[in-house]
Amino acid sequence: MTSLSATSSPKSHTHAESDRPKSVLIVGAGPGGLAASLLLAKAGLDVHIIERLPDVGGRCSAIQEHGFRFDLGPTFFLYPLVLERIFKLIGRDLRAEIPMVRLDPQYRIAFGIGGQLNCTPNVAKLEAEVARINPADAKNVRRFLSNNRVKMEKFRPCLERPFSSWRDLIRWQLIKLFPTLRPWSSLDAELGRYFSDERIRLAFSFQSKYLGMSPFNCPSLFSILSFLEYEYGVWHPIGGCSAVSDGMARVARELGVRITLNEDVKEVLFDGRKAIGVRTQSGEHLADAIVINADFAHAMTKLVPNHIRRKWTDAKIEKKKFSCSTFMMYLGIDGRYDDVPHHTIHTAKDYVQNLADIEQRHVLSDDPSFYVQNATPTDPSLAPPGMSTLYLLAPVTHQHANVDWSKEAPAFRAKLLKQLEKVGLPGVEKRIRFEKIVTPADWEGAYNVYRGATFSLAHTWGQMLHLRPRNRFNELESVYLVGGGTHPGSGLPVIYESARITSRLLLNDLGQDAEWLGTPGAALPEEVPATC
Repeated sequence: MTSLSATSSPKSHTHAESDRPKSVLIVGAGPGGLAASLLLAKAGLDVHIIERLPDVGGRCSAIQEHGFRFDLGPTFFLYPLVLERIFKLIGRDLRAEIPMVRLDPQYRIAFGIGGQLNCTPNVAKLEAEVARINPADAKNVRRFLSNNRVKMEKFRPCLERPFSSWRDLIRWQLIKLFPTLRPWSSLDAELGRYFSDERIRLAFSFQSKYLGMSPFNCPSLFSILSFLEYEYGVWHPIGGCSAVSDGMARVARELGVRITLNEDVKEVLFDGRKAIGVRTQSGEHLADAIVINADFAHAMTKLVPNHIRRKWTDAKIEKKKFSCSTFMMYLGIDGRYDDVPHHTIHTAKDYVQNLADIEQRHVLSDDPSFYVQNATPTDPSLAPPGMSTLYLLAPVTHQHANVDWSKEAPAFRAKLLKQLEKVGLPGVEKRIRFEKIVTPADWEGAYNVYRGATFSLAHTWGQMLHLRPRNRFNELESVYLVGGGTHPGSGLPVIYESARITSRLLLNDLGQDAEWLGTPGAALPEEVPATC
């Protein structure tokens, strides 16, 4: 496979004490850990990833059974420029390594109160779609996209730099962006400046669920999420998002990264407050620095002694706000559904009630919203000939005493199968040839996700920037974080970006060159041509 030359390369490194390269141990082979391994290996470090599961990817891995292949977690691949930049920095071409296709329509939204919207990146067609529901709102589509293009450009440096203290906020001059970011406003209220119809607002705000939050509580900043979809596309990597993880692991190994699978880290080893390695069932593994890519709250409460943590003690973590969870169904189906879009979102008739059930009352809704992926028409490799994969997700409360999944799962399963009729998928149950269910209890017990909160800490203003667990974990020495639990937050693009932020900090701390990683806010790779 031909690779591109890096636009810049790390300088050669010298080691005063010996010729031994500095060593880094990464706990977890999720997207953030894999991205960090690529950058750190390119910098000349000795990188070893230890992963508990039998495959790479963490929640971005695959379920493969009986010829069916499903993404375990994320299915939307957004804003590919972030990962493209990482690949260019290591001298590779993302599109050559991991083929993907841009979707049009990106998804269909079916509203429980009536109507549907085929969300296309073609702005003229999108305006026509919106006009079918509310002609007045259609006139504001371009204004929304234009204003959020400015907002994204102004805020992007924040997503690419560390925030180690409140002083970094002052240096960044956050207050100058207040009129653009409107931190006093919710996402739904922000969209009210453009769209009067609640269905149109919902179409441009459901993306807050990527963060595990309600649009009525989510900060207005995150209107940039829907903008990113229309500006840069919704993509399907051939083989699913898990194929991105597989490709990253393949390239990492080519760069010399060691990846050990089926190895559970039992504890992080310390000399005082300095991390020196980890202990697994096979023994102790020592390193100059530790990068934690595991779920943040789980890793802290299970791998790091409570007494050496101050701000992030078990008791303080318990009081933090966590995202919702998800009820998952992975269905191998006899037959195909070629008339059903790749992605379909169905919103409850009473969406506000549904969100309150999830975030406040912590109960299961009678009329749950859900998302279904019908990827086989786009990617026939995911199922045997003449068959389909259906990936069904319903946002639900994180683990709470109000819901006992050992009792509730069968009835909720039946309810969701019935819900599928609302999006043109009748009679699914009789066609099931393979089925796997993952509940919030499974996310917690089988996948080590604290409270089963699949999007980690909630993205409130009180848990963002310097108030989120920091990339250079200030509680301890030689400990660094990547993934959704640290800055910038959840979602694949910013998880990948967390790896670049963390790698820059780690290399600087080890006395290695980090200038080649670029500066926050610098130009991104050449944009993918738009379809509009």
